[in-house]
Amino acid sequence: MALGVRLLLLLALWTLVVPARSLREAGDGGCYAFSRPVILQGLTDNSRFRDLCSRQRLLALFGDSVVRLSTANTYSYQKVDLPFQEYVEQMLHPQDPFSMGNDSCILLCVLLSDTLYFFGDNNFTEWASLFRHYSPPPFSLLGTIPAYSFGIAGAGSGVPFHWHGPGFSEMIYGRKRWFLYPPAKTPEFHPNKTTLAWLRDTYPALALSARPLECTIHAGEVLYFPDRWWHATLNLDTSVFISTFLS
Repeated sequence: MALGVRLLLLLALWTLVVPARSLREAGDGGCYAFSRPVILQGLTDNSRFRDLCSRQRLLALFGDSVVRLSTANTYSYQKVDLPFQEYVEQMLHPQDPFSMGNDSCILLCVLLSDTLYFFGDNNFTEWASLFRHYSPPPFSLLGTIPAYSFGIAGAGSGVPFHWHGPGFSEMIYGRKRWFLYPPAKTPEFHPNKTTLAWLRDTYPALALSARPLECTIHAGEVLYFPDRWWHATLNLDTSVFISTFLS
């Protein structure tokens, strides 16, 4: 394994093994910047940030803070505000594989929904004491400004296929499975079904040539995803993660 960097084969030849120094020397991610996802390891030391993200410490620091949750569908139609402690204690359970990403149950019984999760809608002023301890990946793209999105989600949760600009996603606790398609290859999916439902209902029937690139990101690893790449995610454990979007 190359020093500080591990690239996982994603079922295709888009991802190639390179030493860490070639990425740093390139400055903008080299050949990966615009065309290839890549998994990186050992970029920064976020052990202090990880310590602060334990369940006990987060509840002590932010238990009374109100957080905004999103439904697990492509367009995140539904938003719900509730205390962070209530989210952690009542909603971080394994997701029901038969739950829809956004259905009438959410409108009527939203606090009981399996599909709500905390990611992206962060109050950076209120959570500044935590985020100042995070060290983002030491790479950038010319003309972009980094923006953080912090998340905590239960096993089986995730976001179905969508795309946006480039960025990095780092696991702090837990594991996250990724499914990726290049921009020119639109995936087959229902925007209001969860990734777990897609994996159960659609994925097994896909021809090998139609299947996505896949990988699992573990704690301490970072995935770089290029601009406009389709991707869906599935948290395999109760997970804490943070993304750095290059916008």
